[in-house]
Amino acid sequence: MSESASLPEDQSSPVRSESDPILHIVLHQPEIPQNTGNIGRTCVAIGARLWLIRPLGFKVDDRSLKRAGMDYWQHLDWEVVDSLDEIRRRLPAAQVWCLTKTATRLVWDATFQRGDILLFGSESRGLPPSILQELPSRNLKLPMSDLVRSLNLASTANTVAYEAVRQLGGIG
Repeated sequence: MSESASLPEDQSSPVRSESDPILHIVLHQPEIPQNTGNIGRTCVAIGARLWLIRPLGFKVDDRSLKRAGMDYWQHLDWEVVDSLDEIRRRLPAAQVWCLTKTATRLVWDATFQRGDILLFGSESRGLPPSILQELPSRNLKLPMSDLVRSLNLASTANTVAYEAVRQLGGIG
């Protein structure tokens, strides 16, 4: 999880989509390449843009990442950035929704809009308290039993993304 594990400059060129993405899925300091690859595949499926906030716990050319994203990675609209503030500056009108198991509001209670940001924390730490405290009305969670400590990042991102797509009337 060191800065040296982040992307080399020559590999940070994203695929650019011709239209505005339905959603922006943001992973804050992701650690597990397979999760990021699976989330990337979902982004291609629904027409979302994937943002990765450094430091990353892997290199984007990692075989595990590419295998999880399968042959869809070349179609992915993605970018690696240094901070959430950078994304906010570039998407000033986008609503930010923070996904955290500590939220009191359920995902089903949110009203998603096209171009919203779905922000997910790292697999081992979640989102930093500073972000969660800044946006308390935008903190969301999926319901789960107290017997479960957490859900898999890719499973959570896929569930929330498809709830937003459902609310938006689909991807077409």
